[in-house]
Amino acid sequence: MTKPQTILVIDDDADDRLFFSEAIKEISSNINTHVCESGFQALKLLTDKKIENPDYIFLDLNMPKMNGKECLRELGKIIQRHLTKVIVLSTSGLVEDMQESLALGARLFLTKPSSFEALCGILRDVIDERWQKHIGVDVIPGK
Repeated sequence: MTKPQTILVIDDDADDRLFFSEAIKEISSNINTHVCESGFQALKLLTDKKIENPDYIFLDLNMPKMNGKECLRELGKIIQRHLTKVIVLSTSGLVEDMQESLALGARLFLTKPSSFEALCGILRDVIDERWQKHIGVDVIPGK
């Protein structure tokens, strides 16, 4: 049996966190999902070693107090980027947000889909590392 993957979701919207958690359950039973409602909560979880080296961090940009870009900057100080892939998942489609997120270390920038089925498809593709499928549509890959 393969080792379960670990995903950390950072999003201030309770409905989006639930939507995301349900989509993860739908695509795989071999994924441990942790959710945080703020960047502060996620950073504490990681610095306190309650989660070590998650495989993926899905990060919302538009959050109060500490926005996604600020959180991404702080994550860069504590995670090992070769072990943890940070994926920005946002309602923003601004090129500036995409470029800045990638410059700050995000691997991908995705626009939040409007349906559960679309979210499941995107998550499946990301976890299976079939990111190229979305290039030019709703994903911009980082380095």
